[in-house]
Amino acid sequence: MYQVKSYRKEYKLAWDTFVDQAKNATFLFKRDFMEYHKDRFEDFSILIYKKDKLVSVMPANKKEDTVYSHSGLTYGGIVLKKDVKLSEVWHIYKTLLQFFEEKGFQKFVVKEMPNMYTIYPADEFSYLTYILKAKLIRTDIASSIFLPSAIKIQSNRKEGVKKAEKAQLTIKEESNFEGFWNEILIPNLQKRHGASPVHSISEITYLQSKFPKNIKQFNVYSGSTIVAGATIFETQKVAHVQYISANENRQELGALDYLFYYLILEKYKNKDYFDFGTSNENGGNNLNSGLLYWKECFGARPMAHRYYEIEISKYKLMDTVFI
Repeated sequence: MYQVKSYRKEYKLAWDTFVDQAKNATFLFKRDFMEYHKDRFEDFSILIYKKDKLVSVMPANKKEDTVYSHSGLTYGGIVLKKDVKLSEVWHIYKTLLQFFEEKGFQKFVVKEMPNMYTIYPADEFSYLTYILKAKLIRTDIASSIFLPSAIKIQSNRKEGVKKAEKAQLTIKEESNFEGFWNEILIPNLQKRHGASPVHSISEITYLQSKFPKNIKQFNVYSGSTIVAGATIFETQKVAHVQYISANENRQELGALDYLFYYLILEKYKNKDYFDFGTSNENGGNNLNSGLLYWKECFGARPMAHRYYEIEISKYKLMDTVFI
């Protein structure tokens, strides 16, 4: 009854249309987003049909004996429409895992999508992890604000806003990423972590051209000089901070306090969540306490982002669930 197909480029329209209609998908699952780094991952994305009807898709890549959903995305998992019932989802998962086993894979690793991104209840995977005795291999902590009942912003952040106002800083929403990337973000990452942004300047520019309603750049200026900025990934319910950085005068100028005061209380006040992203380092085993505290002063509180590993052969445990 169910049929699994590996993604091919002729399925792009069907894939993207399904993602648009799903209860647990964002623009990160669109093919134009996934394929900007296709040279880094061996794609193994899946479409599942019930007879001739597409009932699920899943962004995925493969490496050795493991299927990942998805190594190059913030989160992954099986994508579903909101009218699907749990019994059918069960068949979809079982069909998928059987397919993986037939292809010789042993493990299935999923970055579970945090609930704040779903537009309708979508905890089918959470139940599956229990039934299949999945191994929790990592948990990151995102700092998020539930905007309809947000905690009051602390006075120390408001003091930063006053500094910025006194310094006559200005905030601009811009479509050009070069100033922030080249003058602020890259130098800071190199100096502090010896690292580079996940997205190169050409990649983020390309992605913004494909998703102009979803990827926004906000910069803070002192006169004509850029002093801070933030890159926002915007979805239906969530404004997610993808990048944040400021120059060495951040404390003196209050540039980031000023920017995020505006983003939270004005620009994105009608969203359900404002997500600062994680403060984890060293594979999730440590937290950057200073960064975490700064986010918490805006009213952000922990939301777990879990990674699971499933032994594919255990799909047989699904057979006795429904009675």
